[in-house]
Amino acid sequence: MPITTVAQALPYVNWMVLVALAVGSLAFVTLTGRLTDATRGYLGFTAFCSGLLAVLAWAADTGLVEGPDLVITPAPAEVDLVRRLALGVVALSSLGYTLSAGRPARRAWLGLVGLIGGGAALAAAAVGWAPALADAVPLLIQLAMLALATGGALAAIVLAHWYLVTPRISERPLLLQARLLTGVIAVQLALFVVWFLFGGGPGQRPFETLTGDQALFGWLRLLVGLLFPLALAWMAWATARTRSMESATGLLYLGLAAIVSGTIGSAALYVGTGLLL
Repeated sequence: MPITTVAQALPYVNWMVLVALAVGSLAFVTLTGRLTDATRGYLGFTAFCSGLLAVLAWAADTGLVEGPDLVITPAPAEVDLVRRLALGVVALSSLGYTLSAGRPARRAWLGLVGLIGGGAALAAAAVGWAPALADAVPLLIQLAMLALATGGALAAIVLAHWYLVTPRISERPLLLQARLLTGVIAVQLALFVVWFLFGGGPGQRPFETLTGDQALFGWLRLLVGLLFPLALAWMAWATARTRSMESATGLLYLGLAAIVSGTIGSAALYVGTGLLL
């Protein structure tokens, strides 16, 4: 991509990464708090991080400007308003979850409200920025999976650290999150194959992902952003089963770095070229 396109894409890429971290980590925390005996401290701290990231995403949202060289289109004012209000719901619900971390029923409802807000923010972004309404559906799917992978990786690495200071807690929360993360990345890999075979982004042709002008980034996405973290997530699950939490933490660190880099690359290529990968 030309350097001017990269510069124009950066604010949107920043938005996508921040929202992915906020919404995905809240999703993992809400599910982990519902299905396992995760500690109140972990749930509250990670929900607080999600809320802080949502606030940063809201601040980034107010600074988005039109980029004439970008594939995405400026959203109508009313769609911008919905997107920003939804981010506010995510932030307030996450912070409310933190304050209610010791009350399972209340925190579950707050988590659900936050996830509805997160889904609304992603849907508003897809509808507002996609060049055509038909393009909004694959973009929404892509944004949702990026959120689950990126935010899930963040939630998992925070949880792994919890075991280093409180080693006697149950391994069930980390096993659940490692399985979830493995499944999410596997779905991303399946979507990559779909986008490769049939296209998906605006004007994206079949097989363009790995053979076109951006083939280098496509191969990096496949190898470094998908296959590598998929193997790491599975290995983290396997090591957590034996309570080798230090090994699991190291693996999840590598996975987080690979997933975030893949998310940044995917977001930049869609915004600048319309490619889904």
